Amino acid sequence: MKEGETKLADAKGKFAQVVKDGRKVPDIEWVPGRVLLSNRRLILASKQGKRTIPLADVSSIKSQEDAENPLAKVSNYISLQVEADVTLISPKNHQKFEHALYDAVLDQQVVAVKHPAVKGGVVQDTTWEKGRLTTELADGNIALALASGQFVEIELDDIGIVEENEGQVLGDERFFIEVEHTEEEAAVQTYISGPRRKTNILAELFRKSEQQHTTDVELSEEENAVVMALYSGVSPFQIPDFVGLDVETVEEIYDNLIEAGILQEQRVRRDVQLKARGRNIASEAMGEE
Repeated sequence: MKEGETKLADAKGKFAQVVKDGRKVPDIEWVPGRVLLSNRRLILASKQGKRTIPLADVSSIKSQEDAENPLAKVSNYISLQVEADVTLISPKNHQKFEHALYDAVLDQQVVAVKHPAVKGGVVQDTTWEKGRLTTELADGNIALALASGQFVEIELDDIGIVEENEGQVLGDERFFIEVEHTEEEAAVQTYISGPRRKTNILAELFRKSEQQHTTDVELSEEENAVVMALYSGVSPFQIPDFVGLDVETVEEIYDNLIEAGILQEQRVRRDVQLKARGRNIASEAMGEE
């Protein structure tokens, strides 16, 4: 390792180049070897030689675990894009290596944050401020420490919709991402902006969780009214009066929504909270109004 460089991971595994100069490689060949990761670069070493990928050049990181369509019989791998080239790596202890890779690329990154930009579907009067991003992937979190002293924790399993946008950020026109999650049981959106490549990689990390919460479910008019009320911040105990339904009907709707993975039960009789899938449904419904 060079001066100022720290080794973060060293694993046996295999790797393959699947896109070269923008063109798909016709026959994928997995090469066995070692995959070494430092805070500056990724090194792929095999009997065929050594290849170095500077982390500063990586524009995309995508992870596949138990892929439905394995590539050459390999179902766990990480995809790395550098300009017009795409390389797959499949290290042993896939998840541990993946966490180390995200740590190397994103941890301690200075970002601009607007939080909460939206709360309960209502745009908030908040401003952009500088912050520092910390990866806590072993705990399933991304943390943001803001200049104002505020601390924002985003649970990856709690992420709803992730969108990309451009607009004024600290006086400049910049790219940013909008990530929907919960904070103190309220649905909020946090906006994050930083260097384009790293912001893209952060968005891909968030989307990995977002894809687990699809909204391909049909709700009745009464069920949709309950979801929208919860999304807007109405207490579960006030829902019957708010939507004009009797308690027994609302309890039955809660049971149906829990079974569909849209609500999670907080405690018996009867506190509930929207899960990411439910917040996606409410957010999409509001966008259609």
